[in-house]
Order: sequence, then structure tokens, then C-alpha cells
Amino acid sequence: MKILGDLLLELILLGAFVGLLSGFFGIGGGTILVPLLLLLGYDTKVAIGISVVQMVFSSIYGSYLNNKKGSLDIVMVSTIGFGGFIGALGSGYITASIDDSILEMVFLSFALFALTRLFFVTKEHKDQREVSPIGLFLLGLPLGAISMTIGVGGSIILVPILVGFLHVPLKKAISAGLFFVVFSSVAGFISHATIGGVDYQSGAIIGLASMIGVYCGIDLKDRVTTVLQKRLLVLFYFLVVAYLVQRIFL
Repeated sequence: MKILGDLLLELILLGAFVGLLSGFFGIGGGTILVPLLLLLGYDTKVAIGISVVQMVFSSIYGSYLNNKKGSLDIVMVSTIGFGGFIGALGSGYITASIDDSILEMVFLSFALFALTRLFFVTKEHKDQREVSPIGLFLLGLPLGAISMTIGVGGSIILVPILVGFLHVPLKKAISAGLFFVVFSSVAGFISHATIGGVDYQSGAIIGLASMIGVYCGIDLKDRVTTVLQKRLLVLFYFLVVAYLVQRIFL
């Protein structure tokens, strides 16, 4: 696919914007990238493939930056991530076998869960809950499979789970969510590439541009208060849900 002129600029700006949100909210970027690509006229499955490529770029670079800042719990998330990697290996085949309308409904369900979970969790807990490695692995397994099927990294669900159920501080959970995407997106890329469902050129342009946005997003994340960050995260999920409801039902 040859990319020229206005479309190239759109993809670069899109990548920088998605990267900014990725770094700030600890998401892979697919949560916002897939709806925006649909808005630009991309087919659902093509948009998912592009999203998977972009997430590889943003999650690896963003996790490197978070680790340098000391906000990343590598041991805990590696266990969840390994489960996500295994689960995501079959995501490309699942995506190829499911109708676009069903994929969009699953995407909407993910966003609704994240929105409601974050909305009702109103306080930070002092003591983080301890979970066995097996429990963490089993948490990552379905999360990787389902999330990469619809082109999101899994952090859209993982962050609310870490905050609401495991009592992980929000900023730490956001860093963990982005690191989980490293595992799920790499496995998802392998799976989607195997079945030929990836627009490499568009994905690479958006992915490279997103690295600039990730840097800015992570820097901004560490400058704002947890309360403001949480309100913005709830607003972000609400806008995603509103767009998908309008697209699917109206």
C-alpha cells in the first residue's frame, strides 16, 4: 500500500496523539487507535492489525521510560505478561474468524467494564494485595487472548483490575498496564502476521510517530496529581464508549 501526502501526515499526527495517550494512561493505544482508524475509513480487521503493530512500538519504549523512572514492578507484571503472551498467540486466528460487528461489540464491552470499574473505585489503598504467580499468570492468559483479538493491549482491563481488586496505586498500575502490552502485542503481532492481517507500512508509520507522543505522555503523567489523572482516564473511557455506541447502534 503506497502512502502519500495528506494520508501520511494524518498517520504521523495520529501516531503522536495515540502515543501521548498511551504514555499518559498506560494503554497500548489500540483503545483509541482502532476507533480513529474506523473513522478514517479503515476496515475493522485492518485497523486491528495496524493497532497491533503500533502497540509494539509504544509499549516497549514507554516501559523503558517507566522503568528508568522507577515506577515499574517488573516481577509482578512479567508473570501476568507471560500469561498474556501465551493467550495472545491465537488472537489473529480468532479475529479472522469473527464478524466485524461482533468484534466491535466485544470492544465496547471491554471499554464499558473499564469505565464502570474505574468510576466506582474512588480511593487508593495503602496495602497492595499479594497474589500467587499462578493467579497472576491465569489473569494474563484470557486477557491477552481477548484483548489482542480486538486490537487493544489489555491494559484497558488490567489497570482497573490492578487498582480495584489488587489495590495497586494508580500510577504504578498504569506503568504495569503498559508493560503488559509489551507481551500481548508482540504475541499478537506474531499471530496476526501469520495469517496476513497486518498493514505493515501504516503500522510502522503510526508506531514510530507514537514514540514521540509516549515520551511526552509519560512526562506529563508524572507531573499531574493522581486525582486528575483518574478523572481524565474516566473521561477517556467515556468518550470511547460513546463513540462505539454511536457507531454500533445509531
